[in-house]
Amino acid sequence: MKFPTVTVVLVSAALLFVLWEQTREQPEPVDASRLTNLRANPVELSAAVDWIFGQIPEFCSDATGEGSGAKAHADCVEKAEARTSTCRRMLYDRFPSVVASEAVFRDVSLTAMACLVPRSGLIE
Repeated sequence: MKFPTVTVVLVSAALLFVLWEQTREQPEPVDASRLTNLRANPVELSAAVDWIFGQIPEFCSDATGEGSGAKAHADCVEKAEARTSTCRRMLYDRFPSVVASEAVFRDVSLTAMACLVPRSGLIE
């Protein structure tokens, strides 16, 4: 039986990448004030999406009308967090990699909110 050299090399490379990813510095979270003047100071789409996804508890409070201790709120947050990878992929496919205007940020935010916390049949 031949020794699986290629498999060992690929698995070792993957483990090294994971270790490197774990040890490198994580970027600072985006502050909301960073998103105020996008025309003069554009932000990467990934930073905007990270900030928007950090607002999931607030979206669920708005959608359910209940605070963070309620079961409906907890269920909403759990379902939204389960959809983050799908929503993130959809946003990256649909929007430019740099958010340079308030209109684009608004569209990204509204699209993300609709994906994370769908509100079908709601009439106000």
